[in-house]
Amino acid sequence: MENQITLLPGRPDDNNRDYLPETLINTDIVVNESGNNSQPYPENLKEYKANLVDDYENIWYEYVPESYDPNKKTPLVFSIHGGIMTGWGQAVYTSWTLMAERDGFICVFPNACVGGGWQLPRGKWDFNPQHPDGKEYAWTPDWAEPSPDNVHENRDIRMIFTLIELMKQKYNIDEGRIFMQGMSMGNAMTSFFAREFGNILAGAAGSGTAAYLSLLYEENAHIKNNAGPVSIWQSRPERNRLPELQERELKVNKFNRLYWMKLNECSLIPEISIRGEYNMAWFKGARADLVYMDIKNRDHGQTFDDASLIWDYFFSGIRREKDGRIVSLNPSRKWEKDQFAIAVAKDCNKAWTTNGILEMPAPAIYWQKLKYHGLNGDKLVRGEFLYVPLSFLAAIFHAEYWAKEEGSQVTLKFPDNRLVQFARGSIGCVIDNTVRSMYCEALYRNGELYVSIEWFCRYLFDLHASSYGNVIYITDHHSELSMFMADLISDILHDAPVPPEYKFM
Repeated sequence: MENQITLLPGRPDDNNRDYLPETLINTDIVVNESGNNSQPYPENLKEYKANLVDDYENIWYEYVPESYDPNKKTPLVFSIHGGIMTGWGQAVYTSWTLMAERDGFICVFPNACVGGGWQLPRGKWDFNPQHPDGKEYAWTPDWAEPSPDNVHENRDIRMIFTLIELMKQKYNIDEGRIFMQGMSMGNAMTSFFAREFGNILAGAAGSGTAAYLSLLYEENAHIKNNAGPVSIWQSRPERNRLPELQERELKVNKFNRLYWMKLNECSLIPEISIRGEYNMAWFKGARADLVYMDIKNRDHGQTFDDASLIWDYFFSGIRREKDGRIVSLNPSRKWEKDQFAIAVAKDCNKAWTTNGILEMPAPAIYWQKLKYHGLNGDKLVRGEFLYVPLSFLAAIFHAEYWAKEEGSQVTLKFPDNRLVQFARGSIGCVIDNTVRSMYCEALYRNGELYVSIEWFCRYLFDLHASSYGNVIYITDHHSELSMFMADLISDILHDAPVPPEYKFM
């Protein structure tokens, strides 16, 4: 049975909102500067120091739950901090210790060894982020850098391996349930470890920064990997802005996702769930799964509940067997795709629905609502709406469909016996013999009568509709479509889940 999670009250230090102030250690001070996360310093978080690699004194933090039983095999999670952070900072800024206390696993939060590619005061993981000429690596999806050589000599890798062995000696670790998660530069380090030594992990997860494409692929279209498949979770905040150019960021995130989809032999079509800000796509794999989460309106970093989501839906439900296979367990929370969903994209004649991808009789189109003001009759755009054929909406909502005047006049009868009439060029419709206005007039295109799908779903069925770019997503619950999910859905609806420029699948 799960232990009850207890959130302890913290003491905000409004006079000191510095990033990770040392005064936070072993106190109840919490810091929430710039929208970052914080909880009071966990009581069971213990600091350790030893020369694990060469003559350098390593520092790491262990969290052992009160329920730990040395007679029981216990899962182990390594959580890797971001740049300019520390191990204790990662523990405070995440919910890993809360999950560990509830479900009885051990967490390790190591400090990076001194060194690495970026000139940071602390938190410099060495995952080879530099050009061969020594200059800092530019955020670009282009092929510009060789894969790291002599990875077994990498001090951070050696330190992590040494810590894994040390945890096995100190505790009764379940070797089939060792996991790693990282944030930002820690995500880059986690990805590096997963590509080289992921065969000892059951799962790996990362938030924020995606891996440089030159670390993932050779120019000759070969994937760089020495460890094979591993269960992967990728959290990508919508406002991550790494790389800064949106087109490049979309490509980097997409090609990171496709990298693990290929290795894990995943289906190209995911199950999708959008709940509030959280846009999640679950790609089922023959060898391992991949979960891709895009977080609406979130900046670079990790959400406080990121660890909770990763553990509950993912890590808690997987293990690696001795033969290398990754198998499913009973997770703490069962994944559920959206039970009702419609997604359409501009100029596309396919739609995403709960029952699969459906053909529409004609493509979706955008139409502007115009308003004329003043004596000169100047026009103003008062809205732009995505239009779809009424015959498609009738099929989705199980309505009887009658068309007259070559399809320019349509009547729908819904299962609840409501009768709704539409006519070409009219902004009004008739609902049970009562006139009602719509967002914009009905259009006649491609031999079909079109109306705004936003208006139709919101007004007639009280559904939630959100959009990003040229994609709209409609559900029976609150959902906010985000940039990366809109891009993913658009690719699928345009028959390009693997873009033409991707050469590796």
